[in-house]
Amino acid sequence: MSLPPRAVLVHRATELSELVARHGTRQQAGFFLRSRGRDLAELDARHQAQQDALAAVSAAIPLDWRRAVAERNDLDRFVFGPEDVVVAVGQDGLVANVAKYLDGQPVIGVNPEPDRNPGVLVPHAPGAVAELLRVRDVEERTMVAARVDDGQQLIALNEVFVGHRTHQSARYRLASPDGQEERQSSSGLLVGTGTGSTGWCRSAWQERQSGLRLPGATEAALSWFVREAWPSPATGTNCTEGLLTATDQLAITAEADLVVFGDGIESDTLTLGWGQRVEIGVAAVKLRLVRAPRERRQGKDVRRPERAPRRGGGQR
Repeated sequence: MSLPPRAVLVHRATELSELVARHGTRQQAGFFLRSRGRDLAELDARHQAQQDALAAVSAAIPLDWRRAVAERNDLDRFVFGPEDVVVAVGQDGLVANVAKYLDGQPVIGVNPEPDRNPGVLVPHAPGAVAELLRVRDVEERTMVAARVDDGQQLIALNEVFVGHRTHQSARYRLASPDGQEERQSSSGLLVGTGTGSTGWCRSAWQERQSGLRLPGATEAALSWFVREAWPSPATGTNCTEGLLTATDQLAITAEADLVVFGDGIESDTLTLGWGQRVEIGVAAVKLRLVRAPRERRQGKDVRRPERAPRRGGGQR
């Protein structure tokens, strides 16, 4: 007999919870905030908004469904099942945090603070969840995969970064799918999806006034940018940006110790020693992001306000 679906509520600790955990008591947390010109009431309101959203989502889950709760910091230890429906309650970056651990499970993004969060990946109000659990119109978003020659692999929704662990120059050999090869010394390189093209990759794109076309969120393509490549007798600056199709791979061979991380999460890192090779391309898995039902999308303007680009394409 097949198992009933399971709704997995994913959230992150609020700033209030983190402050109380750090300072021991609510009173000490309040003193800390006042000493820096902030008010505990602001954090109380934001904490309550998330609690209200979590309560509304929990109440919307059908009684015959199973349910589970996962905090962001525990995602690397949480086991998702094939029948799960993930409900991410929080900022846009929370969807990126959970996407790398999924294998086709649909994700409903819920925005508990629409006045603060852009809602690109969390477009839904808590009250819409009951309908979204019944009727799931899914948009498949491209993800990026980095594979090291020793079997390590990392998947990300926005972008992967390859570079030195600190602010030292990263030294490597780069080979692009069009046959270009170059030894480089740089501040590292970014390979991003269409979803990530609103964040860190867009910053690199704008800074260099690039004419490169950035891919769309559902397009099976990636953009890549080398950051601050340094010209020298041994290193070049001719191969610093490009597009990867669904079958292309960008290859980087380390000539110093390097790290690879995704979506700005430096705590989840692959390491490359001298001579190791990492290949980066479109991931086989996609994020299946639940949209509003078609008739509701057609009945109203679902565009979101413009936002300034930021590292990683989403809040952390």
